[in-house]
Amino acid sequence: MLTDKQIFARVASLKDRTRDRDGRHQDVLLVRQGQISSVYPDFFPEGVEANVVANFVDIVARDLSEVMAPLPAVNCSVVSQTKDRARKAADNRTRIAANYLYNSELQVQMYTGADWYITFGFVPFIIELDTEAKLPRIRVESPVGAYPEFDRYGRCIAFAKRYSMPLAELVSQFPEYTDALLGRDGYDQDMNARFDIVRYYDQHQSIIYVPDRQNLVISRAKNPIGKMMVVVAKRPTVDGEMRGQFDDVLGIQLLRNRFALLAMEATEKAVQSPLIVPDDVNEFQFGGDGVIRTKNPAGVRRVELPVSGSLFNEQAVLQNELRTGTRYPESRTGNIDASIITGQGVQALMGGFDTQVKSAQAIFASALKSVISLCFEVDEKIFNEQKSIRGIDSGSPYAIEYTPSKDIKGDYSADVRYGMLAGLNPAQGLIFMLQALGGKLISKDLAMRELPFGVNVTQEQEKIEVEEMRNALISSLNASAQAVPQLIANGGDPTTIVKKIAEVIRMRQKGTQIEDAINDVFAPELPPAGEAPQVEQPSPAPAAAPAGGAPPQGLQSLLSSLTMGGTANASARTITQR
Repeated sequence: MLTDKQIFARVASLKDRTRDRDGRHQDVLLVRQGQISSVYPDFFPEGVEANVVANFVDIVARDLSEVMAPLPAVNCSVVSQTKDRARKAADNRTRIAANYLYNSELQVQMYTGADWYITFGFVPFIIELDTEAKLPRIRVESPVGAYPEFDRYGRCIAFAKRYSMPLAELVSQFPEYTDALLGRDGYDQDMNARFDIVRYYDQHQSIIYVPDRQNLVISRAKNPIGKMMVVVAKRPTVDGEMRGQFDDVLGIQLLRNRFALLAMEATEKAVQSPLIVPDDVNEFQFGGDGVIRTKNPAGVRRVELPVSGSLFNEQAVLQNELRTGTRYPESRTGNIDASIITGQGVQALMGGFDTQVKSAQAIFASALKSVISLCFEVDEKIFNEQKSIRGIDSGSPYAIEYTPSKDIKGDYSADVRYGMLAGLNPAQGLIFMLQALGGKLISKDLAMRELPFGVNVTQEQEKIEVEEMRNALISSLNASAQAVPQLIANGGDPTTIVKKIAEVIRMRQKGTQIEDAINDVFAPELPPAGEAPQVEQPSPAPAAAPAGGAPPQGLQSLLSSLTMGGTANASARTITQR
């Protein structure tokens, strides 16, 4: 366990090693906020402090984060899938894990977390103790001012986060340290001056201290489970340095702004260029309805300021460079050249977008697997008491009561995955799934479980089967109605069948299900009491052939039928030929 002095030195070393990254984070943050002139003040004229073109970096970050943000599916499996008790326990653990995400409002946090991941290159997940709900809570932390340290396996072993707040707010949050925070000047100083505070985590402890007040420690807590409570999701890197997706394209965004300013300046000078008049003009009026008296009206004109049209092609070049640098296809904004509107062309345009979404979701899944494992352990070791949770599992509501020591039992494993449609938009995913079903590569059950929204597969399959059988009943009823004209043509009486169809319609209008209505209306008519149903007796067997003659050849037919009244008849007929 490190001493306070060792912690201060460790954090100072982390900050010193990541000084360049802090500078990049600040530059990207200012550009995202529309303050690009603060990053490159020498390239903007006086009075221009914001973007004069669309903030493409911010647009890309928001669109990408909204696609990456949906949470994955969490499933706790068991070794033996044949034991009902084991499967039920696994289902309960799955619901407990889902409740951790719901209680933490992680879906809402992930929209911001995915944005931070894209913009700054990593995003930390911190597991904290929610003493009010008696549950672990997952919090997505900002990477700005964050200093994670990793071992050789990529696991976070220490984490420091720098915050900044006014002195007045710092004193109000920690009144027990008022004298130490205010110093010898007391309240006779700028209470709005901002002070940095640092929060440090490792597997043993968590402390908060103020570097600007001789590293004054204002909070200290022991790690409750003896494990690191921070998990960091990192973008892939070639040199170990965590970089955001826009670190290398800020210059292109600057050039787009600079070019737009120059184009506006050229347009303004062309409109306000000097006026050329002949020598006989002594006076003239300015304005839209100004009058110029001259004998040579053709000589009145503006000074031409020629601007090469090729210069404006540079705008398109810069736009393409920006799209390439941000890996953002033009099709995302609806701009697709008609010459490449083919399946292959659109696939090529969207390829880079899909792959980066898929890779990000794979990294999120790995991080959330560790996060849920820590939540299980915290719940069992810290909040081991009976709790009631409710929610929706695959489209069906549920409510269960659980005790961590009995329902978790030291099993902290969980399977976290985004499914086969990771990286695909809903339209592409649906086409891919239908093609896989058509090629008999997957079952309908698997396809339904991989849908980008939660459904109760068992209930949906039952509903689909019931709908299909109801449609079959309705089709049979329609066929009976269509047979009425032929029945009349053959001299039959259609009254019975017509009345039965009309009765089915009336029952449906009263809200009776179609299967119940048909079952009641077309039920067989029972014979009166004491009267047996009439059944044709089979004809007696023919006499045997005389001795020495050829054996008789026979053909027997069995026929069953249903009368218009619903009475069942059966008959047998035998034809013997010698």
